[in-house]
Amino acid sequence: MLNLLAISGSLRAASTNSALVAALAANVPADCRVTVYDGLGRLPIFNPDEEGERTPCEARYLIEAVTRADGVIVSCPEYAHGVPGGMKNALDWLVSRGKPALLVHASPRSLFARAALAEIMRTMSFALYEETALEIALLGKKPPEVEEILAEPTSRQAMRDAVRAFAGFIRGR
Repeated sequence: MLNLLAISGSLRAASTNSALVAALAANVPADCRVTVYDGLGRLPIFNPDEEGERTPCEARYLIEAVTRADGVIVSCPEYAHGVPGGMKNALDWLVSRGKPALLVHASPRSLFARAALAEIMRTMSFALYEETALEIALLGKKPPEVEEILAEPTSRQAMRDAVRAFAGFIRGR
């Protein structure tokens, strides 16, 4: 059984990225389990002086969750052509964890953030799986529409296929 950790880079209550990772967690192959991390907004701002024994509880929880996971799945919005500060802050706490990672997308328009996030994660020693992309266009949709789209058989199959391919990447390392 592969244990994967999914992180939404959005703090919005009605976030399409959060809806995507929640749906992903509910639509994985039988040999995988996805846990959704929901503490992004509680993380203190990264400070290298606070690492080690002084690491704050919420940051320690995230670090331990990533350490226990076989891989990480990230869905992140784009703000002003970049990665939101909360997501970047979380990644700063995770430098050099060396985990396999899969980026999934809830918007076809997040091209700047995709490139920036991939560069940041590679720099921080994540092994990005880039062979299979998962993009489900949810941008601008109201919550009932988002639920409908994510419940469609083609969306559910796309989520399972992406996780199955990512699991193969992890097992092949």
